[in-house]
Amino acid sequence: MQVIKRDGRVVNFNEERIVKAITMAMAQTTGGVDIDLANKIATTVERQLEDKNQASVYEIQDLVEKRLMASSRKEVAQSYITYRYNRDVARKSKTKDIFLDIIGAKANDITRENANMNADTPAGMMMKFASETTKPFVDDFLLSPEVRKASGEGYIHIHDKDYYPTKSLTCLQHPLDKILKNGFRAGHGSSRPAKRIETASIIGCISMETIQNEMHGGQAIPAFDYYLAPYVRTTFVEEIKKLEKAFGKNFSTLYDYKVEDYIKEDLEGLEGEKRIIQVAINNTVDRVHQAMEAFIHNMNTIHSRGGNQVVFSSINYGTDTSPEGRCIIREMLTSTYEGVGNGETAIFPIQIWKKKRGVNYLPEDRNYDLYKYSCKVAAKRFFPNYINLDSTFNQNEKWKADDPNRYYYECATMGCRTRVFENRFGEKTSVGRGNLSFTTLNLPKLAIESAYESQEKTGLKFELGINSEENMTPAYNKTVKKIFMNKLEEYARVAAQQLYERYKFQCTAVAKQFPLLMAGMWQDSENLKPTDSVEPVLKHGTLSIGFIGLAECLIALTGKHHGESEKSQELGIEIITRLKELCDDFANKYNLNFSVLATPAEGLSGKFTRKDKKDFGIIPGITDREYYTNSNHVPVWYKCTAEHKAKIEAPYHNLTRAGHIFYIELDGDATHNPETVEAVVDLMDKYNMGYGSVNHTRSRCMNCGFENADANLIKCPECGSEDIDTIQRITGYLVGTTSRWNSAKLAELKDRVTHNGFKNEKK
Repeated sequence: MQVIKRDGRVVNFNEERIVKAITMAMAQTTGGVDIDLANKIATTVERQLEDKNQASVYEIQDLVEKRLMASSRKEVAQSYITYRYNRDVARKSKTKDIFLDIIGAKANDITRENANMNADTPAGMMMKFASETTKPFVDDFLLSPEVRKASGEGYIHIHDKDYYPTKSLTCLQHPLDKILKNGFRAGHGSSRPAKRIETASIIGCISMETIQNEMHGGQAIPAFDYYLAPYVRTTFVEEIKKLEKAFGKNFSTLYDYKVEDYIKEDLEGLEGEKRIIQVAINNTVDRVHQAMEAFIHNMNTIHSRGGNQVVFSSINYGTDTSPEGRCIIREMLTSTYEGVGNGETAIFPIQIWKKKRGVNYLPEDRNYDLYKYSCKVAAKRFFPNYINLDSTFNQNEKWKADDPNRYYYECATMGCRTRVFENRFGEKTSVGRGNLSFTTLNLPKLAIESAYESQEKTGLKFELGINSEENMTPAYNKTVKKIFMNKLEEYARVAAQQLYERYKFQCTAVAKQFPLLMAGMWQDSENLKPTDSVEPVLKHGTLSIGFIGLAECLIALTGKHHGESEKSQELGIEIITRLKELCDDFANKYNLNFSVLATPAEGLSGKFTRKDKKDFGIIPGITDREYYTNSNHVPVWYKCTAEHKAKIEAPYHNLTRAGHIFYIELDGDATHNPETVEAVVDLMDKYNMGYGSVNHTRSRCMNCGFENADANLIKCPECGSEDIDTIQRITGYLVGTTSRWNSAKLAELKDRVTHNGFKNEKK
């Protein structure tokens, strides 16, 4: 016989559970425990149910109560009823405590799981209520037993589990040109095709804001400069036509005038057509600038979800060398440098400069001046980040410098690090594609277990942690490596199984559930009818297996992390290489786009650590902090040069093709030293890295606008105000206040050290 539990799971009948419950109730009475009576009642209940295939927990408990009432120990029945009630309350207490924390707007790791969301607002609370009640439902009803066990025991983490039942996808690189040219319909309103730059800018915002509500991850535009460039030209022509009306003259011969560059200039000394052209250029630049300002303002103020969440947005740009594309780039950079509102640093969109030799990296390149400008902007405003299109794995053999649509073959990325490029089912491109879902492996846990099992097999006994390599023998090292690799393969397989199961569940959705996304924005979706399954087009997405804590994993296996030991670095590369090989095998097995992700852990950074600390205790260098190191990064607390950090982290970029990022922590005020940003890009170029950025601090007085790089600024030295806004990067994105950070990320922030030793070695 099987028993249907309270949460709906089905398990085998176990008579001992009845005996235990009865004896627990007996212990609360003066008559004491009568084990014979308890066994007799349990046997009787089982006999009463022997003709049934299934019975609910409640049905069994009712029978137990009746048998107790019919026995000589009637007082036990009341105790048993009380026991049942207390057990039900205990089961609900965890949810109750979580809900009370949400209601009380308490700052903890539940309410601060996502720093982009304000969980203290009514809508934010509602989202957290939904999130925390949905996750158990997923565990109980949507996960297979093996996956549920691996997740519950902390071997894997299923990201965005609360969105699992919605069948939503993670992210998208928007083919913005489609709706700019054709218009679109969202809700009850429709948008006509764009004709001027202001409209194009607004539609770009609406596109990301609308689809954000159809997905659970970030939204990006892969070629912001190319998509908006045509509307610079139409705006210029519109300005010429305005001047025709103003002067009552025909300037139609100027409609096709080839503008060399859209640069504002003084009109003094200009006459005739030259003056008309320059007036039109000046007015066009002003309008483009205002459109870029509006784009940034909208992406920082329009909430697309509850909890005052703005769109987790990104834009890629930098390689359009046309005058119009250069105008878009220049004015986006200028607007970013100036700031939003009263000059504050914009949190979104995350801006990503597409660095490319022959286009914008070398002094002779057409967009080199804009690249230099981007470094100045990044030194003050954090953005743009930099994607290296020259890295061997970010190149596409179909990219041609004279192809006006070359952007289609340029790799684009998301703000945190999500990368989508290779495709088993079509062109190597980022456009119209995104990630379906991803799951992360807990490398430190696998390593700790492997180390303890290896000690048992080899007979060695020593304390794990920093510098424990002095106790390791060749036999031990061989054993621990073999055990670890077996565990890696086992749980990577479970992660792949989980991703495939979720994929098949997502495939049960129909197109109308994603009205804008599946109306041509997702690759090949334009021919889907509202009731068609989305399965035929989801194959273009990616499924990613991520990992966290490589540094702590290596300390457990070798006694040192990869930043301080060549031996550990060799093993680290071997581990992630094996993970990539496994993902390639999964791609062939399931015929889907599997890849390895250098996970951008935020809430997860402390979740695994807390559980492992509880299970294994405090291990120096492994579980002695509140967080695990993000993916393959050198630990934030390890002091080294920028060059050394780049050299260590670079080999992992080619292995983690679902996404990665390289950070350098700058010391002091970078505003006056944009050369440091250039040096970081040079390191990316030198070591074949894919994506990187600089990290620093900007504190701003919200009263008078005073700014500096003091992370501990409490009182403004200019006006005395204590209304200070401090900007810091949490993973790949910025947060204007650390009050929304969880405890693990706050601990990591406190431990971060700066990197020096910059050299400009461009060749």
